[in-house]
Amino acid sequence: MNRPLGTVVSLGLHAALLLALALPLGAASSIEALFAPRADLWERWTAHDSVSSASIDHAAWDRFLKTYLSKDKDGVNRFAYARITDADRRVLKDYIGGLTRRSISRYNRSEQLAYWINLYNALTVKVVLDHYTVKSIRDIDISPGWFSDGPWDKKLITVENESLSLNDIEHRILRPIWRDARIHYAVNCAAIGCPSLRPMAFTAVGADDMLSSAAREYINHPRGARFEDGRLIVSSIYVWFQEDFGDSDAGVIAHLKRYASPELQAKLAQTERIDSHEYDWGLNDTPSP
Repeated sequence: MNRPLGTVVSLGLHAALLLALALPLGAASSIEALFAPRADLWERWTAHDSVSSASIDHAAWDRFLKTYLSKDKDGVNRFAYARITDADRRVLKDYIGGLTRRSISRYNRSEQLAYWINLYNALTVKVVLDHYTVKSIRDIDISPGWFSDGPWDKKLITVENESLSLNDIEHRILRPIWRDARIHYAVNCAAIGCPSLRPMAFTAVGADDMLSSAAREYINHPRGARFEDGRLIVSSIYVWFQEDFGDSDAGVIAHLKRYASPELQAKLAQTERIDSHEYDWGLNDTPSP
């Protein structure tokens, strides 16, 4: 999600969560949302060439995903980190290196979208591999600062002479430039609670369909949205980043209905508020036999 989604964790959020425990759900959710990263545009990455027909080959990442990603019985795509060979580790490193050496500002918007999504996801997998075995990506405390939690603020790569972190890619490039809530279903933070890593690379031509497919898959899985005893329980993503989903419970529910199955749609039509939210930070590792 993570995103992304893990980026909400900071010293401020730890304090906020302690406060949230003592507050009603609505108030607690508002506190958490205050500490989630905002979409903060990094202006220099808006540069693009609208008439460019150049394309970027993501075949290496596509093969990597098809080799090591599989759907578990719980419906979540799991990554076989323990099985990745040394040769394929080099393939991943070379793929990321190739992307970082490109002058991405010279490409059109569609190519840029696929580029940033694939780069984010490949970089996340590499970070986990570099610190494997861990039980959660939040255990990879390489972000700067005394109270760092996770890898999201660490400058990991350089593109066009700019040092970039995972946070930069998601919250300063993808979210503010494309302003599409479906971005949250595309970037993966290596957590079970996150929208699944897609089993193929994003491409400029197929990105829109893949985003909608990812939204439907996540929303119709219990970790995205479900009802228990008439109460609506959603992923914490919809609380942390509510501004991207209509900035209210009503906006989130309207978004869910857009991609929900008929059965879920019917239930959503009868509710006006979110009752609870949750998120599983466990690593999206392939379960041990």
